[in-house]
Amino acid sequence: MSYGMYLAGSSLAASMYRMDVAANNLANIQTVGFKPDMTATRFRPAAREEDGLAFLPSNEMLEKLGGGVRVGPTRMNLAQGPLETTGQSLDVAIQGSGYFVVKDGAGSGPETFRFTRDGRLTLDRQSRLVQTGTGKPVLDENDRPITLDPTAKITIEPNGLVRQNGQIAGQLALMNISRPDQLRKAGHNMFVASPELMARRTRADGNLVQGAVERAAVDPVRATLDVMGAERSASSASRLIAMYDELMQKAATQFARMG
Repeated sequence: MSYGMYLAGSSLAASMYRMDVAANNLANIQTVGFKPDMTATRFRPAAREEDGLAFLPSNEMLEKLGGGVRVGPTRMNLAQGPLETTGQSLDVAIQGSGYFVVKDGAGSGPETFRFTRDGRLTLDRQSRLVQTGTGKPVLDENDRPITLDPTAKITIEPNGLVRQNGQIAGQLALMNISRPDQLRKAGHNMFVASPELMARRTRADGNLVQGAVERAAVDPVRATLDVMGAERSASSASRLIAMYDELMQKAATQFARMG
């Protein structure tokens, strides 16, 4: 296969991945508490070097071109999103560090816990405090659901204390993870942590703002430019592949007859 086509194909694969990630960020611009992904590309060494096959013969000139590009580790941008006032008493935004803890699935162990910045809450049929979008219960500092009186006014203080009729009805857990960069997305705008990180979770020092939500931490202009830039790179790589394909066809037909 033409080495030029190999390099162009490497660029196309990386550009398509970048475009998918950027498009997903742009599509979630209105998702409460959404954290965008950041992609990176890096130089790819020649195949002989990458695979540790130094004993094989190779073309020194082509090897100096390298192996094109490849996608580097994808990371989340965990920056604070802007707060938006909604006026809904059960909408709660996190100002600063921390995550709500949500129970997802059967069982009682920490493997069923998920973290989220989506503080749109409501009461279910059992009067438990749950996420509006998923119906999953949010937990208190003792890893238990919070049950409230649906007829009484609900006040949520900055430290997470939930009061009704002047009495403390519970306290929302607001937890920190020692290595937030190791959180993995688990769908429904929630994150999952390894058992080791779960064991070391601590109380966060962020504050809760009642009647507000945290918007997505996505810059719409940057996200649009990322999509456009990745699309241009993919188009250029596609044109190069088509050009190399045409050259190989000519080499196999016209040039062969001339020889």
